[in-house]
Amino acid sequence: MAAFNRSELADLNVFMAIIRRRSFRQAAHELGVTTSALSHTLRNLETRLGVKLLNRNSRSVEPTDAGALLAQKLAVGFATIQEALDELDRYRHAPIGRLRLNVPRDAARLLVSPVLGEFMAAYPQINLDLKVEDRLVDIVAEGFDAGIRYGATVPQDMIAVPLTGELRWIMIASPDYLARRGIPEKPADLLEHACIRMRLGDNTAYKWELGNGAQMIRLDVPGALTASDTQAVIDAALAGVGIAYCLEKRVTRELEDGSLREVMPDWSSMGAPFCLYYSSQRQSQPGLRQLMEMIRQHNLPL
Repeated sequence: MAAFNRSELADLNVFMAIIRRRSFRQAAHELGVTTSALSHTLRNLETRLGVKLLNRNSRSVEPTDAGALLAQKLAVGFATIQEALDELDRYRHAPIGRLRLNVPRDAARLLVSPVLGEFMAAYPQINLDLKVEDRLVDIVAEGFDAGIRYGATVPQDMIAVPLTGELRWIMIASPDYLARRGIPEKPADLLEHACIRMRLGDNTAYKWELGNGAQMIRLDVPGALTASDTQAVIDAALAGVGIAYCLEKRVTRELEDGSLREVMPDWSSMGAPFCLYYSSQRQSQPGLRQLMEMIRQHNLPL
C-alpha cells in the first residue's frame, strides 16, 4: 500500500471541509485560506485521482457519487486518526491542541468569560477557537468540538453535561417605567403593557414562560421592540422602554443598585441548566474536560 504524503492528506482534509460546509466560502473561512486557493486544491485533487468529486454551481456544492463515497470512507478514517491523537492526551501532563466551541451570548458572558483568563493561563498550549452566536447549529457538521446550550435544546444524540444548576428567568423593568405605567400583578396584565420581545436564534419570537410546573403558561407578549440580543433587551429596559424577560443572573448588578426592579416575582420560572454537549466521538478533545470542570466549579450552583 502506497503511503500518503503530507500534501495528499492536507488536500483530502480540504475536500472534507467542503463536504461539511457545502460551501467553498465557508470551508475557506474554517481553514483560514482563500476561496481561490481552496478551488485550486480541489482541482489538483480531482486531477490526481482522475475522478470528479464535486458538482458546483452559483448556489450550492454537492458531491458526485464518487465524492459521496470518498467522503463516507474518509469520515471513518479521519475519526480513527482523531481518536488516536486524542488518546495521546493521557500521556501528557497538560492538554495541547485546538479546541473549537460554539456558545450563545449569554453563556459566553456568564460561563466562559469569567474563567477565560484562568483557563488560558493554566493551559497555554491550547488554541481556543470560540464562536459566540445564538444561532442553533449542528456542531459536528460545522466542525466544532463542543457547544453550550440550554439543556432542553441539546440534540438527543449528544452527550450533555450540566454546567450550572437550574436557571431562574424573571421579568424586569425600570422604576421610571413602572411609575408611568403601573405594576402588573398577573400574566393577563402584561397584555396591556409595553413588553420587550426577544427573537431566538431560529428567528422566531420567544414566548415568555411564566410560573412553574402545571401552572406554567407561555405568553406571546405585545411590544413594539423586538431584539435578538439579551444585552439590547436589558438596555431597553434600563431606558424605560418596557418590561423585559431574561435570566436573573444577567441583571444581578442592576437589581442590586435599583436601576431595574423585578416584576411579578411569583411568576418567575425555573428553567433547564446550561449544558456543555459534544458527540461521543469527541469527548477526548484537548482541554475540553479541563474547561468544563473549571466552569462547573465557578457555577454550581449558579
